[in-house]
Amino acid sequence: MEPGNDTQISRFLLLGLSNKPGLQLPIFGLFLFMYLITVFGNLLIILAVGSDSHLHTPMYFFLANLSFVDICFTSTTIPKMLVNIQTQSKFISYTGCISQICFSLLFAGWDDFLLAVMAYDRFVAICHPLHYMVIMNPRVCGLLVLVSWIISVLNSLLQSLMVLQLSFCSEVEIPHFFCELHQMIQLACSDTFLNDTIIYVSAVLLAGGPLTGILCSYSKIISSIHRISSAQGKYKAFSTCVSHLLVVSLFYCTVLGVYLSSAVTQSSHASAVASVMYMVITPMLNPFIYSLRNKDIKEALMRFFRRAVIKGTLCWW
Repeated sequence: MEPGNDTQISRFLLLGLSNKPGLQLPIFGLFLFMYLITVFGNLLIILAVGSDSHLHTPMYFFLANLSFVDICFTSTTIPKMLVNIQTQSKFISYTGCISQICFSLLFAGWDDFLLAVMAYDRFVAICHPLHYMVIMNPRVCGLLVLVSWIISVLNSLLQSLMVLQLSFCSEVEIPHFFCELHQMIQLACSDTFLNDTIIYVSAVLLAGGPLTGILCSYSKIISSIHRISSAQGKYKAFSTCVSHLLVVSLFYCTVLGVYLSSAVTQSSHASAVASVMYMVITPMLNPFIYSLRNKDIKEALMRFFRRAVIKGTLCWW
């Protein structure tokens, strides 16, 4: 195949998770179910936090933002995958592919930074409880979310612009269910040294940085909890961190598993299957982790549905 300019490529071919016709309907049903659960579960978290004044605190403000990001993160890839299965067409336009890269990087990076911000919030709440509302005031909370968003936007724009500079061969086949950045760079016909360098540098800075912040925050939290004399006080302090720890572990373990599986097996199909974990499974499980272990969220949801039922009954009468 002769290399050509990227403007001559009008579309790419997404090979998906399986080429077997008999598996297309089960895959469609499974991913549609997981996508609806993800959207519905995270919307409930947002509604609960927004409608209940008891949850207008920094911790739940960040949780609502995390739920919003999770909805957007899955929405960048799964709907297109479902449409391709339904229409029995595996093509995606060049513009659509670049858009997937841009938005998936944006929301993945924002998700990563929000987890670090939430760890900092728990650190302040446990280690400096008397100054918590002063340190984590609304202006600081909004600024932390805004800075996280700006850094994520700049990274996604940089990566997307670097992909636009690449040339691709004709009939490019992507062995994935979405336009994954690393796969796209591997399929380019032009030199990708600069792209690979930027990917590794951004991975160290934008993934290693938040992870370092999370580890530092929890090391100080554990040290502070260890100094609490009563067992009940230790349990109460640590219980506020359990849900966040579970989400952080799930996010980083799945991401790490994807890259380790791709590095060890060198199989694009194995990497695509592993990507389902952090692209679909993790955003779907986050609402369950926070709601099932959180009494405030469950009570807020009950009050929300109770008000909705009463309002609906009055409107009907």
